[in-house]
Amino acid sequence: MLALPVYIDGGLLYYRKDLLLSAGYDKPPETWIDLVEISLKIQEKERKKNNEFYAFVWQGAQYEGLVCNFIEFAGSNNGGIFIENNTILINTPENLLAVQFMQDLIHKYKISPQNTFTEMKEEEVRTFFQQGNAVFERNWPYAWGLHNNEDSPVKGKVGIAPLPHFIDGKSVSTLGGWHIGISKYSDNPQASIKFIQFITSYDIQKKLTLELGWNPGRKDVYEDTEVLEKNPQFRELKSVFENAMPRPGIPYYTQISEVIQKNLNALLSGKGDPETVLNDTENEIQKIIDRYEK
Repeated sequence: MLALPVYIDGGLLYYRKDLLLSAGYDKPPETWIDLVEISLKIQEKERKKNNEFYAFVWQGAQYEGLVCNFIEFAGSNNGGIFIENNTILINTPENLLAVQFMQDLIHKYKISPQNTFTEMKEEEVRTFFQQGNAVFERNWPYAWGLHNNEDSPVKGKVGIAPLPHFIDGKSVSTLGGWHIGISKYSDNPQASIKFIQFITSYDIQKKLTLELGWNPGRKDVYEDTEVLEKNPQFRELKSVFENAMPRPGIPYYTQISEVIQKNLNALLSGKGDPETVLNDTENEIQKIIDRYEK
């Protein structure tokens, strides 16, 4: 199946510019080690006046958002979900380090709250950060506008950056968004082609951006002067989206996702060890693949 992007989404790092500056940092962290170091320093200071403060909030509840976060942590260590020749590879050294780090953020470093694995989805994370209770937030681009609403306590204090990476890796963002395509069963493919040409045209993509705040599927719109004047954050978004990592494009992906969600969420809660969890996950997913591909 082929489709063209209309609206692009990807994971970002939101950060409090004022808190970083007051702690002596002039830029957001590039590596996860840097994020931990900065988080511990700022959290200790902020806890003296706000005992609900946790430095880093992200999506760890048992739902699709957890898989997206896993792809970003693992991908930033040269790992991920690999399916080749009907064989799944997920129990790798790269992934082991990534999921151990995810668990450590909650239980070892304690810079992510305990309810990360019970409650934290997009809106819970956004609200927590927007109330001034965190310095770092992993979320999608939609949160930018809400953080900068007139009634937002963090209005004007927020920056965005690519997500950090491990020492030998690079920043990875999970690809999301909406696409447009033509069904092979279409009764009017020629009209469908014209509509796709219309909706993906420069002028319409620009209009959707300016009037609806959409992240365009066209690269050239991110360089438009009028668009950048209204949406200065697009300077960062373009590079993030260009390096975005898609989820496996297979028809039974939802079943694979459910296995990853269940097992990783249990690990985040403190149950099991990373190697056992990833080994069990790999075996369960392989059974799903075998069932469909035989």
